[in-house]
Amino acid sequence: MIENEITTKATALFGVVDGIYQMLIDWGMSPVLAGWMDEIISMTLLFILVYIVDLISRFLVHRVIGHIAKFTTAIWDDIFVEFKVFKYLAHIIPGIVFYLSTPIALKSVFWVNLFEKAALIFVVYAVIRAIHAATKALTKIFSQTGDYSNKPIQIIFQIVAVIAYFIGGISFLSIIIDVSFGTLIAGMGASMAILILVFKDTILGFVAGWQLSSNDMLRQGDWITVPKYGADGDVEEVSLYSVKVRNFDNTITTVPPYALVSDSFQNWRGMQESGGRRIKRSIIIDMTSIRFCTPEMLDRFRKISYLKDYIDQTEDTIRKYNEENKFDNSVLANGRRQTNIGVFRAYIQKYLESHPEVNHDMTTMVRQLQPTEKGISIELYFFTKVKNWVYYENVQSDIFDHVMAIVPQFDLRVFQFPSSKEVVYQPYVD
Repeated sequence: MIENEITTKATALFGVVDGIYQMLIDWGMSPVLAGWMDEIISMTLLFILVYIVDLISRFLVHRVIGHIAKFTTAIWDDIFVEFKVFKYLAHIIPGIVFYLSTPIALKSVFWVNLFEKAALIFVVYAVIRAIHAATKALTKIFSQTGDYSNKPIQIIFQIVAVIAYFIGGISFLSIIIDVSFGTLIAGMGASMAILILVFKDTILGFVAGWQLSSNDMLRQGDWITVPKYGADGDVEEVSLYSVKVRNFDNTITTVPPYALVSDSFQNWRGMQESGGRRIKRSIIIDMTSIRFCTPEMLDRFRKISYLKDYIDQTEDTIRKYNEENKFDNSVLANGRRQTNIGVFRAYIQKYLESHPEVNHDMTTMVRQLQPTEKGISIELYFFTKVKNWVYYENVQSDIFDHVMAIVPQFDLRVFQFPSSKEVVYQPYVD
């Protein structure tokens, strides 16, 4: 119905065209020149008509809708105006008018065919631009929505844009060579291998992006570590072609999406969503400083508030065990004895359990690891309450400052390789 109305109005406008040729002949022009002038005047009137329609459509569709969007409470229409979606849609109307008016205004078959193809190409181009702008607008809309703000929604809309460009490119080709769209698609089967090779990165990005999105492997804002690409920071953007990571030194690392699927990467989201951030660090004790506790040592350790009850309870348990088994306590190898490293481990356990910055609802453990040529490792395994990086490092440093300083109080020594100052030079004597 709209098409008939446009055709009727265009016919009325170009009704004057029919008399131009005869008028030029009456003015004394030759038939050839009059024919050329007739075409030029008709083209001029055609372009004037399309220009007027374009101005009207842009005013009605773009300006008026943009003005209305300012007074609505919805956000989506403002974003659509910001990305000029309505402006690109408005360009479709003059393209349709140009296509319908061309066979009425012009008589030359050559110019009619040429202008009709140009009009169709312009309409397809306007539609593609509108779809591309709409995908950007929708990406921004969904990124501001709570349910989708952390999800790689951009990948989905980029896929829609790529499909639109692909269909648009086929449409351009079908219009230019005057072959139907379906026939052209069917004939492209033989060249599909070449297309796959050309669009290899896009296809890999599409598959990887879909896997990342559907499996919730990656979100915008996640802290990830990709050692192969030197990436260690927060994800700023997840797109069809790249994942942008802002490292903690403020450099940007770009990682292909398919690399995150085919290779290994570490996502710290689970830690950030949990009740605390883990600290797992060891100190190495010199094994030559480990010994049984003497009564004097136990009396000294009892003065430490964290250890008084522990030492009394442990001594009582050990005494009952040794008496029941009738061990000769004069020999240290007989029975059970407390050691300075055991009391040290008990102190660290009590210290962590009472520390205000440690999450006591999660695992807190002090354990002894396999001895090595460097000594015996005492590992502290616990979680901080807050996951913030600076806070986490401060808590970790404060705890290990205390642990390192308290080690000599238990007659233990921390192992370290001797420095040049500690090595005594002895001259060679023959």
